[in-house]
Amino acid sequence: MGTDYQRMCGIHIYNSKNRHITIGTNKEKNFSLDIYDISSHDPLEELLNEFREGQFSTTLTCKQKLRLLKMLRKIRPEFAIGEEPLGKIRGHDIELYLDVENPYPPMLRRPPYPESLETRKEIEKHINELLEMDVIRKIGHNEIVEISTPVLITWNDGKSMS
Repeated sequence: MGTDYQRMCGIHIYNSKNRHITIGTNKEKNFSLDIYDISSHDPLEELLNEFREGQFSTTLTCKQKLRLLKMLRKIRPEFAIGEEPLGKIRGHDIELYLDVENPYPPMLRRPPYPESLETRKEIEKHINELLEMDVIRKIGHNEIVEISTPVLITWNDGKSMS
């Protein structure tokens, strides 16, 4: 269609920074002529790539696998993954009972001497990791809680855990 015919019909094409057209005398209503790249991504392939470490049964159909992967993506924070080895399941708290009555179990007895500077740094590091993973929390000064002494286990290769 020629430009003269388009102008006669009220269609105006403007080549500015972005190509757009107006129809009629209303110059404020612009229609974009941008060509958008619509790539066809397979949702199953995207989800399989996201959960590439997982092993799935070969008996599942593509539709079942897609539903399973969508559900796993939705509840992903609840699962243990590399960066967060414990997961964060809300509403399923576990109550632990620590025996703090006399006589104390050997592991809860306080050592007769203070910890070394290196040991205190390691304990502080592990406490910060547990705080970040929401395994433990800081308590207020007026909260009544039972506490136990942390136990630091050191291996021969210099690694430690509490």
